[in-house]
Amino acid sequence: MNNIKNEVLIVLTEQWNDWEASYAIAVLNSFSDYKVKTIAVDDFPKMSMGGINASIDCTISNYQNLKNLAMAILPGGLSWEKNDYREIAEFVKNIMELHIPIAAICGATTFLCKHGFLDSVKHTGDSLELFQEQKEYRGEAFYIHEQVVVDNQVITANETAAVQFAYEIFKILKIDSDEEIDQWYDNFKNGAIR
Repeated sequence: MNNIKNEVLIVLTEQWNDWEASYAIAVLNSFSDYKVKTIAVDDFPKMSMGGINASIDCTISNYQNLKNLAMAILPGGLSWEKNDYREIAEFVKNIMELHIPIAAICGATTFLCKHGFLDSVKHTGDSLELFQEQKEYRGEAFYIHEQVVVDNQVITANETAAVQFAYEIFKILKIDSDEEIDQWYDNFKNGAIR
């Protein structure tokens, strides 16, 4: 097997927000050399908020291919705030220690904040007030009131930023030329017909 980092993992939880990572994973899986795989704490299918029942390719406990991992994407969802997901937190810690990019949106940013992953990187999320409700959060000085923030291989986005979120993922993974990525963003943000 070659040493090219071409796997992108989408970390699924119950009631994951299927639309928040859909732009990114569709383009990555269909129009790039990356292969998107689903991963979760167990191998039971995960039902999205939109009613999509997604099968799980691998579990966190049996995923051993970090040398091939290009990025982990954490879509939002209703279960991030209700659960600690210690296994996912340990997995994210291992990924970040290897300087593998992490992309989180909506509720997944709250998960990152309550586990201390945003205490020393610039970040955003659904609101600073929501983050401050997490007693473990110490990253107020790094919070930026923006749609998407990228810092030190960590992409964070609020719940309304699916297009910008995908755009920043594409830029980090260099799926195409800057011009092509910018054109994609312009089309999906502003519309192809104006």
